[in-house]
Amino acid sequence: MRTWQGPGARERQQILGRTRTVAVVGASDNPARASFFVATYLLSTTPYEIWFVNPRATEILGRPVYPSLADLPGVPDVVDVFRKPADLPAVLDETLAAGAPTLWLQLGLWDEDVAVRAEAAGLDVVMDRCLKIEHARFAGGLHWAGFDTGVISSRRTRGLPTTQA
Repeated sequence: MRTWQGPGARERQQILGRTRTVAVVGASDNPARASFFVATYLLSTTPYEIWFVNPRATEILGRPVYPSLADLPGVPDVVDVFRKPADLPAVLDETLAAGAPTLWLQLGLWDEDVAVRAEAAGLDVVMDRCLKIEHARFAGGLHWAGFDTGVISSRRTRGLPTTQA
């Protein structure tokens, strides 16, 4: 049972409004991965400076990749995490050492102990939410990539086959 309460919509909007730099921890150069899709959106749609963190990659989307948060060229405003749950305590330790004010755990990531520890250290914490979806929601861009197109219909789009061969 989840007992930790994260920031509400207004607080998440304020976090994103004051954000200038985002470190994507667990960034991947694989287009099939969620981190790649989110990174593509962040680079093309937001004013944020994006830094990729992955100890096994050197370049993603034409940008350098850093092996750890300690290797970044500055302190990120948000650490956006795409890592397995067992890695979250270590990611929090890196986030605290880097001095980042916000820890953002992507969809599917939830660790109440990490959240409580991070908040006790003064960090804002968002868990089990996609930074891309939240940004698009507040920027009015949920239509991007098919979200909230405003079209409600059970009909197929013209030009698509109605039966499969």
